[in-house]
Amino acid sequence: MSPPLIPTIKHVVAVASGKGGVGKSTVSANLALALSKRGARVGLMDADVYGPSIPTILGVSTEPQVTAERRIIPVESSGLKVISMAFFMKPGEAVIWRGPMLHKTVEQFLGTVEWGDLEYLIVDLPPGTGDVQLSLCQIIPLTGAVIVSTPQDVALNVAQKAMVMFKKLNTPILGIIENMSGYVCPHCGRRDDVFGSGGARKTAERLGIPFLGEIPLATVIRETSDAGTPIVLSQPDSPSAKAFAAAAEALAAQVSVRARQREGVKVTF
Repeated sequence: MSPPLIPTIKHVVAVASGKGGVGKSTVSANLALALSKRGARVGLMDADVYGPSIPTILGVSTEPQVTAERRIIPVESSGLKVISMAFFMKPGEAVIWRGPMLHKTVEQFLGTVEWGDLEYLIVDLPPGTGDVQLSLCQIIPLTGAVIVSTPQDVALNVAQKAMVMFKKLNTPILGIIENMSGYVCPHCGRRDDVFGSGGARKTAERLGIPFLGEIPLATVIRETSDAGTPIVLSQPDSPSAKAFAAAAEALAAQVSVRARQREGVKVTF
């Protein structure tokens, strides 16, 4: 039997979505930062090779170093170890690859990057159910997957397809996060459920999957992400940052439950 590809990483958590435009990468980055702020050693792997946005969200412009042994040193940003396809692309360049190339990229990001000892490796996946998801689940045993969806039915219907894919690949679903849950006016305090509200929670209850939390639809989340100053870092006391922190805490709890189950420890609540 060949040795494990990433023996120094304790938990690998994939963040997925059924469709694009639901804020999956923003959730991935802020979850990773929130876990790091809790004292964990965290890596963030941007596996969205078609639209890598993690470096932009984190405000990272430096390139990773490559050793004489062709090992990649990940970029460090705000306590995270980060790798992304964006580091190896020219601005405006598009990735036009078939499955084997995507598989090789995932393999290299896992096997040739010097991640070091990590408690969590958060993997930001492309939207949908394609080659990258399949490769990741085949190459390494994942701790589990987090599904990100907006509250609206069309997004939830597609998100369920991602859940079915992970189930077929024997990957546990650690939970669902409802992003863009509702907009609260900062001036009058009135809430407007632009995309509806509570749909992800209801879906989680119906499917027997943990619900990890609601992230509000807030201009400040978009502004801080575009500026490379994620809200968990730049405005830690804001309602939005606290929502990410609560989701990260719920995720850590689910990871702990899965770990104890793998060790054969009976978990009761």
